[in-house]
Amino acid sequence: MLIAFNKPYGVLCQFTDRSLPPRRTLAEYGFPAGVYPAGRLDFDSEGLLLLTDDGQLAHRLTDPRHKQPKTYWVQVEGDPDEARLGALRRGVELNDGPTLPALAKRIDGPALWPRDPPVRFRKTVPDAWLELTIREGRNRQVRRMTAAVGLPTLRLVRTGMGDIALDALAPGEWRRVALR
Repeated sequence: MLIAFNKPYGVLCQFTDRSLPPRRTLAEYGFPAGVYPAGRLDFDSEGLLLLTDDGQLAHRLTDPRHKQPKTYWVQVEGDPDEARLGALRRGVELNDGPTLPALAKRIDGPALWPRDPPVRFRKTVPDAWLELTIREGRNRQVRRMTAAVGLPTLRLVRTGMGDIALDALAPGEWRRVALR
């Protein structure tokens, strides 16, 4: 079984939380028994999270050797000029080594659900949206990549993994995905 879920902002990618006060987890969304996340999506990120009850499928989806593309819409602070986009396209140096080249382009602000809490707005600092596709899955990689080129991430929404897209799922909604 494979499930596509639109993970809301501020939800952990696990079913329990031992911190005090406890944070929101996947347990509140009524998933079928026996599924678990295939990969992670940060607490402060939103969008497509895949869950499965099949360990081999989870491995195929998440193992870096398979280089599954992951696509994100990223709201950044600053102006993503061609030099910065070019750096993302070539790969950037992070503290844990260079990244693989990414597909990176500027996009118009997508029609998204409101985020709670909203992204901070500053009149004197421009912001823009990027579509970024990577084939790795390092910890907070997209945020670190955009920061490395001088474009701090304000909002991060994963819209696709491999050939599975978020499509019209609202935050907190999920659907079964046909296995191929």
